[in-house]
Amino acid sequence: MRAAEITRKTLETDIKLKLSLDGSGKSETDTGVGFFDHMLTIFSRHGMFDLEVKCKGDTHVDNHHTVEDIGICLGAAFAKALGEARGISRYGSATVPMDEALAMCVVDVSGRSFLGINPVLPIGIAGGFSTQLLEEFMLAFTRKAGITVHLRLLEGKDTHHIIEACFKALARALRDAVMIDETQTGEIPSTKGLLY
Repeated sequence: MRAAEITRKTLETDIKLKLSLDGSGKSETDTGVGFFDHMLTIFSRHGMFDLEVKCKGDTHVDNHHTVEDIGICLGAAFAKALGEARGISRYGSATVPMDEALAMCVVDVSGRSFLGINPVLPIGIAGGFSTQLLEEFMLAFTRKAGITVHLRLLEGKDTHHIIEACFKALARALRDAVMIDETQTGEIPSTKGLLY
C-alpha cells in the first residue's frame, strides 16, 4: 500500500497527516480553517486518496501558516508514499467545471518541482479563506511533492467556485498520474531510470 505519515511541529503549527494513494476518497480533516477543510475533503474525494489531517495552528494571527504548512506536509507525504514511483502513469490532466468556473490542471510526477499557475484572484476572502492562499498551498505542495503542476483558470467569477474547481482539477489530474499502468510492469517511467 502506497501510504505515508508525516508529523511537523513548529512555533506556528503542529500537524499530523496521513495519506494513502490507494484509498477510496475518505477523509478526516481538522485544520481550524473550515473552508480549507472543505477543499482538503474535495481533494481526497476526487483524487480517491484517503487523508487524515489534524492541525493546531496560529489561526489567531491568520490562516497563512496553517495552509502553507499543511501544503508542505501533504507534499512530503505524497512523495514518501510514491517511493520510487515504479509503474505509475506519471502524467495526468483534468478539466473540471464548478458552475461558472472552469479549471484545468496538468501534472507530471517527475521528481522536479514547478508550479505554473494563472488564477490570479482578487485579494479577498472566500469562506474565511484568503484567496491568496490558493497559490501558497499549491506552491508548498508542489515543492515538497517534487511534481510539476500547471494550473489554469479558463472561466470563473465566484472565488469559492474558482478555488474549488482548482482543487478538484488537481485531485483528478494526480489520480490519473499515480495510477498504476499495467504496461509499465513496475518500471520507473523515465529514460533516466529514476524519478525521485
